[in-house]
Amino acid sequence: MPELFTVHTPPVAWARFVAHFQPPVRTERIATADALDRVLAEQPVSPQDLPEFARATVDGYAVVAVDTFGATPGLPAFLDLIGEVPMGKAATFALEPGAAALVHTGGMIPSGADAVVMIEDTQRVAAGYIEIFRPVAEGQNIVQVGEDIRRGQAILAPGHRLRPQDIGGLLALGITALTVAVPPVVGIISTGDEVVPPDSLVQPGQVRDINSYSLAGLAVRAGARAIRYGIVPDDRAALETAAARAVAACDIVVFSAGSSVSYRDMTADVIDGLGKPGVLVHGVSVKPGKPTILAVCDGKAVFGLPGNPVSAMVIFDLFITPAIGLLLGTQKPPQTTVTARLARNLASDSGREDYVQVRLEEREGELWAVPVLGKSNLIYTLVNAAGTIQIPLDANGLRAGAWVTVVRH
Repeated sequence: MPELFTVHTPPVAWARFVAHFQPPVRTERIATADALDRVLAEQPVSPQDLPEFARATVDGYAVVAVDTFGATPGLPAFLDLIGEVPMGKAATFALEPGAAALVHTGGMIPSGADAVVMIEDTQRVAAGYIEIFRPVAEGQNIVQVGEDIRRGQAILAPGHRLRPQDIGGLLALGITALTVAVPPVVGIISTGDEVVPPDSLVQPGQVRDINSYSLAGLAVRAGARAIRYGIVPDDRAALETAAARAVAACDIVVFSAGSSVSYRDMTADVIDGLGKPGVLVHGVSVKPGKPTILAVCDGKAVFGLPGNPVSAMVIFDLFITPAIGLLLGTQKPPQTTVTARLARNLASDSGREDYVQVRLEEREGELWAVPVLGKSNLIYTLVNAAGTIQIPLDANGLRAGAWVTVVRH
């Protein structure tokens, strides 16, 4: 049967979609300690210098640097030991030239001191004196006030996804609450009379539901919440009911299967009836995933994905992950990539982007990308792959030995 839809290149398809989908970012205030992997919606500003006092970076003696110049093991400098700065306490004395004070790593430097001599470069002699065997420069072994961050300095731009080190840095400044984006809700509807739950005993002609769970995992990884609406049979009334429920409750609705052109295809019509402007794209020039649907229905993003697992996951990453990013006010999550040599020739049709699964092998000190070839309905094509390479739109393929960028799964 001839294909009736009109394909668009991925950039054109995305441009048509975002022309109608420009959602506001919903925000909430949460504890910084609970904000890992959340996306900042407002830029915090440092309320203080960090550190707020000069601190020692080693165990040793706070000194006036000039008093140590020329010191050697054979001709040490002698300094008066006037006291100790306890950890967690402020220095209660000032340091004069010719004097030294015992300090500890992270402890406060007394006023008047401008360097710290490491304890292994010293020796206590007569009561109240130390010998210095190595000179130090002004500022050596000291973290200065505000060296880490200054009062009033902007920290972490809106749209930044918070990492463990970011949580620590914010709490070090006493920033205990943050304004972050509310995670969008992605509803996933799996369709098909042949699809059964994973815990079912599969009968001839049936397949277990893969996509509901794989796509939900991708949604969560992208920063969203996922709701699985179960398996809907190839019945228009049932599909319309499930679609209406999902659109009412979710920011993004994803249909798995039912997007190919056949007599059973109801997905495009059902999506088009969910709101305006409806279906914007039906067909994208990619392999796998050509019969993809992109739609916006009364402000909600709706996608129809092929039922084949590889196709569904490739298209999810290509379009739905960035759509989640729009709702979070951030860019697509950073991807881990490696560069490798391609292990075999790969052909491609002009005017189409191809996404090929590869495994990685080390050969004589070089990393090679070995294509994992298989049809798009074979989930273990993905399971056995370490990543994906893209054959550009008009490349007509890639030659063996070429350097390629592998996006790690």
